Amino acid sequence: MNSQPVSSHKFANRLRVLRTERGLSQGELANRAGITRQAVSSIESNLYLPATTVALQLASVLACRVEDLFSLTPVEEFMEGTFIGHPPQGRTPSRSARVKISTVGKHAFVRPLSELGDQLSFAVPADGFLTGTEGTSSGTTVRVKLSRDREAIRQEISVAGCDPAIFLLGEHLRRQKEKTSVVGWTMGSMAALRALQRGEVHVAGMHLFDQGSGESNMPFLRRTLKGSGYDVVTFATWEEGFLVRPGNPLSIRTAADLAQPDVRLVNREEGSGARLLLDQRLRTSGIKPKQVQGYDLLASTHFEVARTIVKGQADVGIGIRSAAQLFALDFIPLQTARYDLVVPKTYLKSHPTLTHLFDTLVSRPFRSEIEALGGYDTSETGKVHPLRPA
Repeated sequence: MNSQPVSSHKFANRLRVLRTERGLSQGELANRAGITRQAVSSIESNLYLPATTVALQLASVLACRVEDLFSLTPVEEFMEGTFIGHPPQGRTPSRSARVKISTVGKHAFVRPLSELGDQLSFAVPADGFLTGTEGTSSGTTVRVKLSRDREAIRQEISVAGCDPAIFLLGEHLRRQKEKTSVVGWTMGSMAALRALQRGEVHVAGMHLFDQGSGESNMPFLRRTLKGSGYDVVTFATWEEGFLVRPGNPLSIRTAADLAQPDVRLVNREEGSGARLLLDQRLRTSGIKPKQVQGYDLLASTHFEVARTIVKGQADVGIGIRSAAQLFALDFIPLQTARYDLVVPKTYLKSHPTLTHLFDTLVSRPFRSEIEALGGYDTSETGKVHPLRPA
């Protein structure tokens, strides 16, 4: 759905009101201000916009400020787009839903900010507000009252994936391009790739390791994406493994240990890189999913896996080292995998700031920061991998 341009301000003129309040006729005001009565009439009728000197003279006569006479007031702007996700639960009909708007190509997509999670939904500003969401479902067209500048919304970069460091990349980019922001929608690798194929995001992040070839991501991308109209750029290489409680009290080392009756797993959704790694290791160990307690207990992010273990609701889960370090958990490394960003080449040409995202990615300040998080190797950051042989 294309957005409709609307003027962002209207001219507010209170000259007639203040003149009447002071008990002056148009002629009296004109004489005192040194202008003609016709000029006063034209200004009051919005036929003539006064010059600065005239506005100052009028304000002096009426003993007020120029902004009390004339001002620009914002006009409410609206934008239409395709709704994605689920309306926030527990809302009253009178309360608006806070949303983000992704302008991808010629289409706009609207998502509830609540889908960013508990903390980020309070930290990320809304692009607008959606009212009357009752009956709204994914795929329907909605109308959003904007709360941000339309150009700032157009410059936003929407990224699907599961690396929480994408927001750090966005902050480094914002320091260079003030109006630009990056919004990361958390989802597994295959879900992110499908969102990219549907044209709902600008970039998809993924980490799917192919045991047969020993290569990250490319075998899956070559099977899934048609043509060569994509760039595949390495974000970083990270360690994936078991997150366990401090001291590893259950002595979990391999996938075979997950079949012990006193071990409870927290899993990731199908299509995620963590789920793929777990299933590969279970097959190698001859363990069936039904033998693992908690195989169907799902968490949607690396941090949620760690949080579930900290709360004592599970003993082990697959995640990245930086999540273990953040939550003070022990980490049992299983493999090193590459996290790549997939972007259509057409977006790099059409989006106003997308190329700057990849310039920021390879910058030394950003690479130093994610290396300090722990578990990230940036030696290949920024490397482009051809999707098809030349």
